Amino acid sequence: MTFKWHEAAQKKWDESAAFWNQNSQEMWDTGSRSTIIPFFKTFVKQGSSVLDVGCGDGYGTYKLSKAGYIACGVDLSEQMVQMGKERGESDMLSFVQGDLSAIPFESETFDAVLAVNSLEWTEQPLQALEEMKRVLKPNGTACVAILGPTAAPRVNSYRRLYGEHVICNTMMPWEFEKLAKENGFSILDGIGVYKREVKTEQLQELPEELKQSLTFLWVFMMKKQ
Repeated sequence: MTFKWHEAAQKKWDESAAFWNQNSQEMWDTGSRSTIIPFFKTFVKQGSSVLDVGCGDGYGTYKLSKAGYIACGVDLSEQMVQMGKERGESDMLSFVQGDLSAIPFESETFDAVLAVNSLEWTEQPLQALEEMKRVLKPNGTACVAILGPTAAPRVNSYRRLYGEHVICNTMMPWEFEKLAKENGFSILDGIGVYKREVKTEQLQELPEELKQSLTFLWVFMMKKQ
């Protein structure tokens, strides 16, 4: 039987929606995603239109709207999108269901794109990256967070070693960086998110590739060329 990644991914995230919803606010407010929007704000001016690609339950999209952005969240999961809509849609906040590999918007619609731990869950990350580039306006900004080697969610791809079908790619931050540079983006900046055992003073003298190798999450800020 042919494995259908799209259908399997949608089923997984529909089933995981309630669990994700219980944890997303903590992640964005005080946890592993708490530095992303402050970092985003240093590169993208308030009032810009932003597409949150793979928005999950929409809490990050909601925070973008509260930070002064016209934010739209798109996610494959119908359950996740419904949770986002329950936050209250407005001129500053909206949600649509859609596939990252075929984003349901016209070309050059958005000033910026945010994609946090979502490209790893696509069958063809390059196709999703090309779609992000397509919907960005000329010289638009893309903020992409890729799970690092120390992230526990990497276990989602472990069963591939048994020859089983999995819906999580094991793309590393340095692989994504090379992919982005080769396909129409320049890197503006990047920050790492680390587990508490990694001390800041330990990182200061390390080259970027070693910093990335210790990350739970690496956040790229990029510009469309």
